[in-house]
Amino acid sequence: MDKIMYKGKVLIVDDNEDVLFSLNLLLKSHCEAIRVATAPEKIAHFMKVFEPDVIFLDMNFRRDAVSGSEGFKYLEEILKADSDAVVIFMTAYSDTDKAVRAIKAGATDFIAKPWDNEKVLATLRSAMELRYSRLEVLNLKERLATIGHPDGYDGLALIGESPAMRRIKADIERFATSDANILILGENGTGKDVVAHLLHSVSQRRDNPFVAIDLGCVPEQLFESELFGYEKGAFTGAVSAKAGRMEAASGGTLFLDEIGNLPLQSQAKLLTAIEKREITRVGGTKCKRIDVRLISATNCDLQRMVAEGGFRQDLQFRINTIEIHIPPLRERGEDILLLAEFFLTKFAKKYNKDVRRISRDAQRLLMKYDWPGNVRELQHAVERAVIMEDSNILRPDNLMLSPAQALSSPTEELTMNLEELERDAISRAMKRADGNISRAAELLGITRYALYRKLGK
Repeated sequence: MDKIMYKGKVLIVDDNEDVLFSLNLLLKSHCEAIRVATAPEKIAHFMKVFEPDVIFLDMNFRRDAVSGSEGFKYLEEILKADSDAVVIFMTAYSDTDKAVRAIKAGATDFIAKPWDNEKVLATLRSAMELRYSRLEVLNLKERLATIGHPDGYDGLALIGESPAMRRIKADIERFATSDANILILGENGTGKDVVAHLLHSVSQRRDNPFVAIDLGCVPEQLFESELFGYEKGAFTGAVSAKAGRMEAASGGTLFLDEIGNLPLQSQAKLLTAIEKREITRVGGTKCKRIDVRLISATNCDLQRMVAEGGFRQDLQFRINTIEIHIPPLRERGEDILLLAEFFLTKFAKKYNKDVRRISRDAQRLLMKYDWPGNVRELQHAVERAVIMEDSNILRPDNLMLSPAQALSSPTEELTMNLEELERDAISRAMKRADGNISRAAELLGITRYALYRKLGK
């Protein structure tokens, strides 16, 4: 909201009804709403139910009182309830010392009775701008507390030149100017989060927050407070208000990972928030408008879940205006080696290792392996290998990949020649045993003598 156009709510507290009438008449066209009170004891009630942006507060309420002590007392109570409150003192007994004391005590300004209308309006405009600025700062603090301060995301590189990855890169560029909701489909570990980050980074919202939440890790009873936020005192432990993920992402992108794991009851609440584009914090009564671009991801078959009653069809329609399918790593061919080289460079630098390249045997093993854990598993395998490797060449034994999983790989046709299979098995056993004949024979299930004979052959 443009702060020049910001019109907040005003509370006027004075024991003189003529003052209340005159100020109400003067200010009503310059405010969103006005409430008046003759008794200062009602201030706490109005702060709770009306939530004023600016408070005009008389300094004296007892007959013949001139010290202003009552005003300072109620000012202290107001600031204790809301440290960002904007309070303007009013008094017929003004002097410089009292004005200075009022400002030091936390008042925003000081006007004398009788007042000049133009000065009062100018004071109100300044007070509204100050209130707006304070609320913006408070909102920013809450959003930062919600988002946290994660390490810089260094995965903004979609590695791969296979036809499927080329199509995904083209789609990301094609959707750069679109604000449509996107659903990313793919197995665990394929890089759905990387695609989500890239979609945000090329969008028109790139200068605003990217907020992610893994719905598979959020207990159902915490769903509302996590997504919509909560007010102070909403439940045991809510010692302060906190913005939810949707509010924190307003103006930017909200990434709902593992949306297929969301319970049906929570699906209904999410759908309502998306359709109305507004949320209400837990324990609150005030609706907050939100403006988010929604990106969702899942490894589930949502069509099947809809057919079986496990996922709402109306929510499915809302989240998948556009679908992006990420293929499993085993179907990406030479992308496996491109990714391995990328991770090798990254982790060699991270761990200050002089590992410069991947041996041919290690490359063959990488290509033969089935990669059930996809890119995430490859990343962990290369990181582990770099940590264990002491030379400048990454060898297959440090990759520690399951031979059974490698043999099941569809990426390379397996030989049926028994002699070649035996030679390959002996070679892998010797490497895994670091040349120890006894250990290699044990791995192969033969005696040391039989292994010596086969090695000689």
